Amino acid sequence: MGSAEQDVVIVYRKRRNVELAMVFFAVAIGVASYVLVQQNLYDAFPDNLPIVAGLWLALGVAAHLAVRWRAPYADPLILPAVLTLNGVGLAMIHRIDQIPAPVRTDASTQLMWTALGVLMFSLVLIVVRDHRPLQGYTYTLFVAGLILMLLPALPFIGHEVYGARIWIKIGPMTFQPAEVAKLVLTVAFASYMVEKRAALAIAGRRFAGIDLPRARDLGPIVMMWGASVLVLVFQTDLGTSLLFFGLFVMMLYVATERPSWPILGTVMFSGLAYVGYLTFGHVQRRVNAWLDPFSDLDRNGQIINAQFGFAWGGLLGRGWGEGRPGLTTFAKSDFIAAAIGEELGTAGLMAIVMIYAFIVARGLRTALAAKDPFGKLLASGLSFVFALQVFLIIGGVTRLLPLTGLTTPFMSQGGSSLIANWVLMGLLMIISHQARKPVAPVAEDSGLENDATQLIRGGSR
Repeated sequence: MGSAEQDVVIVYRKRRNVELAMVFFAVAIGVASYVLVQQNLYDAFPDNLPIVAGLWLALGVAAHLAVRWRAPYADPLILPAVLTLNGVGLAMIHRIDQIPAPVRTDASTQLMWTALGVLMFSLVLIVVRDHRPLQGYTYTLFVAGLILMLLPALPFIGHEVYGARIWIKIGPMTFQPAEVAKLVLTVAFASYMVEKRAALAIAGRRFAGIDLPRARDLGPIVMMWGASVLVLVFQTDLGTSLLFFGLFVMMLYVATERPSWPILGTVMFSGLAYVGYLTFGHVQRRVNAWLDPFSDLDRNGQIINAQFGFAWGGLLGRGWGEGRPGLTTFAKSDFIAAAIGEELGTAGLMAIVMIYAFIVARGLRTALAAKDPFGKLLASGLSFVFALQVFLIIGGVTRLLPLTGLTTPFMSQGGSSLIANWVLMGLLMIISHQARKPVAPVAEDSGLENDATQLIRGGSR
């Protein structure tokens, strides 16, 4: 019998023009949302419409040009999806700003933070360019991430809001270091697991049909569990604790492909959560507000008003500017998903969730396409930490889960979360570019119809 050998090279098109067209569409959604707010509230077009539309378009095009310049083979759909979320979030913050007593200008501040986020996104593309050198800073990044994660526990700079100590305050400025820590630790975890993958994948004793890891390999997961305990004890925030421990366990599973790691992690964190519930009144209040919010109308008024807002919005919503999202405290930040559900309805909120899911799917696709193990793990970790944060906060607002103090990425008011998530997307775009670019320069083929074309070389011998 004859044998045949084929070398298959997948050549991706750049698709930057597709990205530009989608950027225009995303910008149009944000501007249209802003116009609808003004129309429904004041029955008039906003006086500053040309300025607002021009600024928003300039930011979108600037981000696109940075990608076109430094990461031309990156995924063409991630940036438009991010701009859509950011634009709708800005419009909703502006809408809540219009609630009297007093009228605020938080949307203008958020637009400034967005501009800084786009700048950081562009700087990541320009300065980093290749994710692989980051693998050489494993332990430095790990220590830096742990310090950032535990920074709010320090006296003087740690700042407590409604029982959760997840902020630091220096003068008039507040900052949520966990947003930066999630990026730093994701890079550190990916680098560590590439280095120790073989040892972590070795099975130990078998119990109930599951190959448990060896006792000597439990050090990393015990260390992260201990860090989660410290977060829970000193910051009384179960959501942040779960975010970091869940990220570590998921990346262990991706690196080793052994189900024993997530099973062991689930058992360890369940025990931690139960002890936290028995020990801390703040955690108990969050759980009680989840299970029976009407048992304490004074303390649980926020979650109760959010549920009434969902009910009043119904399937299709009241319309931009036609609801009463200001009745829910922190509607611009923690509960912006409730404001979206009230004015855009369940359909609108589900559309937002699907955009989040789409970004996660493109991130996981990037992980599959990555050519190096570090890139695969890093893209998987960035996608998972993004997905877990969305799940925890929207699940808390809709009472699927106990409420956490996390933010809704790209939509909640606040600079630290917005900038950190723009940086996260910059890292994903870099990995995507490295995964999709050809190994050797190829000529552009305007006749290609598919996103990837197989050039088959060789044949039967």
